[in-house]
Amino acid sequence: MSSFAPSTAMVGRDAELGVVPRLFDSAVEGAPVGVLLDGEAGIGKSRLLREFAAEVAPRADVHVGWCLDLGPARTAYGPLTAILRSIVGHLGADRVRETVGIGVEALAMLLPELADEPADRTRTSPDRLRDAIATLIETAADAGPQVLVIEDLHWADESTLSLLSFLLRTLARGRILLLLSCRSDDVRRGDAVSRFIVESTRSRVLERVTLARLDADAVRELAERLTGRPISESALARMQSRAEGVPFFVEELADCSTGPLPDGLRDVLLTRFDRLGDDARHVVQVASGSERPLPHPLLADLADLPQQRLDEAIREAARSGILVVEGDLYRFRHALLREAVHDDLLPGERSRLHRAYAEALDARRDGAEVVDTAALAHHWQLAQDERRALIAAVDAMRDAKARFAFATAARFGELALELWPRVADASEAAGVAHVDLLQTLGSVLRNAGDGERALSVVGAALDEIDPATVAPRLHARLLRDKAQYLANLGRPGAIPLTEQALELVATRVDDDVLHAAVLNQLASRYMVAGRLHDALRVAGEAERIAERAGDLDQLSIAANVQGVSFAHLGDIRRSVVEFDRARDLARSSNAELRYRVNYSDALTLLGRYDEALLVAEEGLARARSLGVARSSGSIMVQNMSVALFERGEIERVDEMMSRDYRQGTLRVFRMYSSMTRVRALAWRGHPAEAAEMLREWLPAFLETGETERQIWYDRITMSVAIAESAGDLRGALDEILGMLDDEGPVLLHQRRLLLQAAAIIAELRARGDETGSAARRVTEAWAGQPPQLRGDAWTPILEAVLDPAAATLQRAVELSDGGNVPVTFRIVTRLEYARLLVREGYRAAAGPVLAEAAATARALGHAQLEASVDGFAAAAGVRSTPAPAPDPEALTARERQVLDLLADGLSNRQIGERLFISVKTVSVHVSAVLRKLGVSTRTEAAAAARRRGLVPVAG
Repeated sequence: MSSFAPSTAMVGRDAELGVVPRLFDSAVEGAPVGVLLDGEAGIGKSRLLREFAAEVAPRADVHVGWCLDLGPARTAYGPLTAILRSIVGHLGADRVRETVGIGVEALAMLLPELADEPADRTRTSPDRLRDAIATLIETAADAGPQVLVIEDLHWADESTLSLLSFLLRTLARGRILLLLSCRSDDVRRGDAVSRFIVESTRSRVLERVTLARLDADAVRELAERLTGRPISESALARMQSRAEGVPFFVEELADCSTGPLPDGLRDVLLTRFDRLGDDARHVVQVASGSERPLPHPLLADLADLPQQRLDEAIREAARSGILVVEGDLYRFRHALLREAVHDDLLPGERSRLHRAYAEALDARRDGAEVVDTAALAHHWQLAQDERRALIAAVDAMRDAKARFAFATAARFGELALELWPRVADASEAAGVAHVDLLQTLGSVLRNAGDGERALSVVGAALDEIDPATVAPRLHARLLRDKAQYLANLGRPGAIPLTEQALELVATRVDDDVLHAAVLNQLASRYMVAGRLHDALRVAGEAERIAERAGDLDQLSIAANVQGVSFAHLGDIRRSVVEFDRARDLARSSNAELRYRVNYSDALTLLGRYDEALLVAEEGLARARSLGVARSSGSIMVQNMSVALFERGEIERVDEMMSRDYRQGTLRVFRMYSSMTRVRALAWRGHPAEAAEMLREWLPAFLETGETERQIWYDRITMSVAIAESAGDLRGALDEILGMLDDEGPVLLHQRRLLLQAAAIIAELRARGDETGSAARRVTEAWAGQPPQLRGDAWTPILEAVLDPAAATLQRAVELSDGGNVPVTFRIVTRLEYARLLVREGYRAAAGPVLAEAAATARALGHAQLEASVDGFAAAAGVRSTPAPAPDPEALTARERQVLDLLADGLSNRQIGERLFISVKTVSVHVSAVLRKLGVSTRTEAAAAARRRGLVPVAG
């Protein structure tokens, strides 16, 4: 059937029609692109998208999903489900199962047709779902360019926005264009959509294209094309004053041009409707109650007209430009038309219409059809049936939670709480007690990242119960939940609450699995607070209970806690034994990845950077095999970044941090990431920017530092780095000496700060400052460590820098070149040795030493140390500029890594993915390798590298 078409070509949109294809061309080159097309209602967003989609359809797969107007509580992943189903249709289910692998079970939460049986939520995770979606999209992009269109973002649910944010930041490869349209006048400042747009455009993962109103010339051209005749200046002026340059309103006014213009825009929109016959008006009114395109059987049931009259009514509505027929579905030509017709209904008509929709959906659900419970809740609400709306809201909350759409589930949970007091038998109707609803909602809110609201809700649940009569298990779980929410927010009070929960479980609940879990939670809180002996005692008890329950994961977590605690106490041998047990006992991905996160962190604190990276990289590989590399695995990336930082691989750290995998997640995790960013800024000589970032986060660090000792140390580490970068060495040293004055628990973090204190003291001493007292305090603190912590290379380096002598400094220089010493000490030890040589009159011998220090500082891009070396060289009159001839031995560690992979035949993109660096950075390294090897091609480089023994010979 032919339906109304407003015009044959868009008017006044030449610039925008050029921008989107240009961005598509960029995406086709292999770099995913995100675009937001925004503007007010009727400005032409959907039309532009249709024009573009038709243009690229011969060259790309175009998948479209719509966000639906369901009020404040919306369908979870609404537009994404349609897009994913379309992609699966293009690829075929068998190929999807093969490429997504273990993630297909998670994907079946949204696309049940991928599974032979109903998806089991307990066998998958939110992280696996996100990774599976990203993998599916990238797989499709391997086959051909993909254009993913999401219409009406202003109606998106929070879970869709969260997943879009994840995809924009983590889709690292593929010919992918993500196109979003948004009605700007329906976005409220501070709401979820507004925050998504602000954060995405600020992070430069989304390019914004705003459609402006048409000028008078464009309005004239559009109106004349529509009417097929010239329009007078007075008619143009009247049209412009009413339409104000909005193309859709111009179209509607042009349709009225043969008679007097309606008074208001609402009247303009209803002009077509008013000209319809009774049956067509009735059908359009019925259709206005649907938030999505209507299938014919549903429209027929609701319209309740004889078939011939129904067909004629639909045909009339389509010819009039109100309804559009697309396959087996009917939709309004524009959402503004639907809204105008719906708003024109009387309150009673509107209520009856939505009751009819709700009853029709309920009937289909009773017939075993899959029904959108979010739509059901929406219709019962508008039907003003609060009891049924409550039932549907609770069902929608459960459905969204089952699909890991926690933010959306939280919306429906809040709606259920709002409706609860207005329903006399609420508990019976909803099938859940009020306190149980509060507990579920608290958990959902926590998983949605709204820690404050989660804390408020669980607090309300605890206020509601009577501790003397409530079931002990429920009471204990509420206490445990509140403790966890406090910990997630970095607030004090988690330990006393967990202790209360433990008392209840130990004395009044017969459940060893719960008992072991609460014990491990308490042991973990003791551990992060620095109460290490308490952590060992409670973890030992958790191990005993978990063994009795046969729960290997809880046994693994108990061993994990003991491994961390022994490490901080300096008993490294016992720590390694416990970590090995944690690894061997782990059965779930959560327990295994927890082991790898904590063990790699402990190894980094011990200065065993190579081992730390190996453990973390194995963890990342495991995360990939579990389908959670871009989510849970990103915590491993943060751990890797600290070890890489100490090895001086700042480019790789920058690349990792730029991906911002867990944007919007737990505050404590974001604090860890912010510390790395602050240190990187200070390293590169940007102390003002680093200080600004620290000021932003300082309240959080101060609050959380009261209960998490690592965070307390992290604040000191950042303050020291900023002060050094700004040249305030005395201020940096005072921060560390203040740390020694603190009477709180001592953790492994202190070792790195003491080593840094030695470098600061050496620099102050070179300036002529008095440093004897500070040096003695640092030496005493170092000597006070357990013996196992004093047997590595750090001890002779610290001693040589604090009390310089030729023999000890020569040895320190040699030790600093090892992989388990912070790379900056290659510069510090050489600088101190050069100073000693100059003082003792060996100026010529100091030159090469100083040149090595200068070359290392420049290669690392460490601004403060580079300035120190150059300053001393200038003052002493010693040349610090090395001029060695390029040769294979001059390859940096990173260049050797690139050469190894290049020799294996990997492309620049594959090398970048393997090393977590950008393709551009790989290109720079490849150019350096070719230059240093004296060759011009990658093949020649691989051959030369094998001839010279720089890489293994194949075979």
